[in-house]
Amino acid sequence: MTKVNICGVEFKNPVIAASGTFGFGNEYNNYFDVGKLGGISSKGLTINPKEGNDGIRIYEVDGGIMNSVGLQNPGVKTFIDDELPMMKKFGTVVIANLGGGCQEDYEKGIELLDKTDVDIIELNISCPNVKHGGMAFGIKSEVAYDIVRSVRKYSKKPLMVKLSPNAEDIVDMAVKCTEAGADSISLVNTFKAMAIDINKRKPVFNNITAGLSGAGIKPLALRMVYEVSKAVNVPIVGMGGIMNGKDAIEFIMAGATAIQVGTANFIKPDICLDIIRDIEDFMKNQGIKDLSEITGVI
Repeated sequence: MTKVNICGVEFKNPVIAASGTFGFGNEYNNYFDVGKLGGISSKGLTINPKEGNDGIRIYEVDGGIMNSVGLQNPGVKTFIDDELPMMKKFGTVVIANLGGGCQEDYEKGIELLDKTDVDIIELNISCPNVKHGGMAFGIKSEVAYDIVRSVRKYSKKPLMVKLSPNAEDIVDMAVKCTEAGADSISLVNTFKAMAIDINKRKPVFNNITAGLSGAGIKPLALRMVYEVSKAVNVPIVGMGGIMNGKDAIEFIMAGATAIQVGTANFIKPDICLDIIRDIEDFMKNQGIKDLSEITGVI
C-alpha cells in the first residue's frame, strides 16, 4: 500500500510535486492526470503579487539547474480566488507554499490561507528577511524559531516548514522549528550557488547567486534528511535531486514519510508517474505491504 499519512492528511502515494516546479498543476494536467499524484505543493506565494527577478532565471549546469525566479506569483488572495478552486478539483492533496519578506507578511498570508480548504501549509523560510539585511529566515535557528512560533497561532491547519540547506545547522534548525510548532518538516530547498559567463566576464545571474537543484545535490540532501529524521519526531518530507523511484526509496529509507519532486518535472513532465510506478514495483518485488515497513530503516 502506497498510502501515507502526514499530520492526519492522507496521501494516496508519497509522491508530491514540489513548489516552484509545478505551478498550480493546470499546465501539467494537459500532459497527464495530476490527480494521480500524492499531492501538489503550490508555487511559492507571497501576500502581494510579485513579478520575480530580472535577467536569466533558469540556467543549466552539470548535474542540475540553477534558478533565480524570485518567487514570481499572483499573491495569496488571487491564489485563493482563482487557483485553489481548480487545484481542489484535481482530487489530490493541496499544499499551499507560503513565503514572505517579514514576519507580518507571513502572518497575514497564513491567516488568509487558514480560512480556505488547503490541506497543509508549507512555510518557506528560505525567503530573505527584508527588515534584517536580507538574510534568509532559515539561516539562523533562533530566527526560524521566532517566525514559526509567530505564525503558528494564526492557523489550525497542519504546518509544514521547508528548510534551507544553507542553514548554519540544519538539524538544530529542524528541532527549533518543531519546538515552535511545526507539525512536519520538508527539506531541502535549493543550495546557494554561482555561475559565471566567461565571455561576458560577469555572473550569469543579476543577483550574482542563485539556487542549485537537481541530481547533483541528492547525496547532500539525503544526508540532511537522514540526520534531521533522527532528531525530530514529526513527519519528514524529503526532496533534493530525486529523479527516479530508486532515489525516492532512498529518501524514504533515510526517514522521509513522503518525497517531493522538483527539477525532474522539467525533464519529463509526467516523471512523477514513473516514480510512483517504480515505488509500487519495488514494493511488489520486495514483498512490502506498507511503506512504513521501510520508512527510516537506515
